[in-house]
Amino acid sequence: MKNNRCKLLFEYELKNNLVPLIKFLIFDRLKFNDLMNTQNQVHRPFLSGVLMQIVYAYKKHLLIIGIIAIILSAIFSGPYFITPLYKSSVILYPTASNSISKVLLSDNFNNSKDILEFGEIEQTEQMLQILNSNKIRDRIISKYNLLEHYNIKPDSKYKMTQLYNEYESNFVFRRTEFMAVKITVYDRNPQLAANMANEVGELVDSTINEMQKKIAIKAFKIVEVEYIKLKEEIKSKEDSLTVLRKFGVHDYESQSEMFNRQLAIEMAKGESRSIRRLENKLDTLAKYGGPYVSLRDALEHDKKQLSQLKAKYEEAKVDAMESLPHTFVINTAYKAEKKTYPIRWLIVVVSTFASLFLAIIIFSLIDMFSGKLGEDIKKKSSDVE
Repeated sequence: MKNNRCKLLFEYELKNNLVPLIKFLIFDRLKFNDLMNTQNQVHRPFLSGVLMQIVYAYKKHLLIIGIIAIILSAIFSGPYFITPLYKSSVILYPTASNSISKVLLSDNFNNSKDILEFGEIEQTEQMLQILNSNKIRDRIISKYNLLEHYNIKPDSKYKMTQLYNEYESNFVFRRTEFMAVKITVYDRNPQLAANMANEVGELVDSTINEMQKKIAIKAFKIVEVEYIKLKEEIKSKEDSLTVLRKFGVHDYESQSEMFNRQLAIEMAKGESRSIRRLENKLDTLAKYGGPYVSLRDALEHDKKQLSQLKAKYEEAKVDAMESLPHTFVINTAYKAEKKTYPIRWLIVVVSTFASLFLAIIIFSLIDMFSGKLGEDIKKKSSDVE
């Protein structure tokens, strides 16, 4: 009996409480999620429906603004407002070696690079640094009178700053992906741009040669002084040996051995006259033999040094007097037929889209502050509900 009462109580609770809860969790929860998603879509109208509504509402205004933007951007991107620039480029490779003597005259071939070999990253970076130096910049400015060409007032307080800024913006030097150096020059005169680009490429050689010659000439003078000094010392020692030879000292070791042998023979024979004659010669040899040996050995050492110094002298002379090109020119600059800057169509497109975008934002803000946008959102929300 008690079990039947419990069973009836359980069935009553299940029917009246648990079943409605399960139905809510399954079916009503799905409806609730759909409703929330709809509300979220309603509360995010600005980037979708309302945006298109603003474009549609102000289509005439936007059309007029677009036409005006096209006309104005086409006018202000013209040559009267923006000076057209023409581009000319030179592409070159640096050489692998800088010393002529080490490549052509040195006996150590392992440490010298081929004179016809292209340079690597190190030589390319060095060339870029030289291209950006004031040596090349000042020569170009002086030769082509860029102060007047760029319309910079000579009495301006910052005329050199303006000039250098113009130069840096119109002369571009960079390394290509193939380890070459590209020289690019922009100018309103296409022929002048080509001439200046080729001139910069030629100035690389002359600038490198000038810097290297300055050091090579000093090194050559140092070697030359030592070379001449050693030659004079050798000549002085040879003259001293000539004087000693006049006293009969020609070869100390062989003469000494021969005189002693002959003296022993004459003493055995008892030839007093010959003995005195040989003794006189041995006295002379003893007196001048030491200086003779010292001079002879020093002269032999100096001649070896002179041979080595002469090789260095010849190498230094070649480096100081001769020069080789330091670049392989791949492309030379030519007169451009079409301007590079400005890109007129790009300016028109960007200006037009920017004007339309700004206009849409302004119209949206106007509708928002006037309350019209809020009414449209509420209306849309009510339609969704």
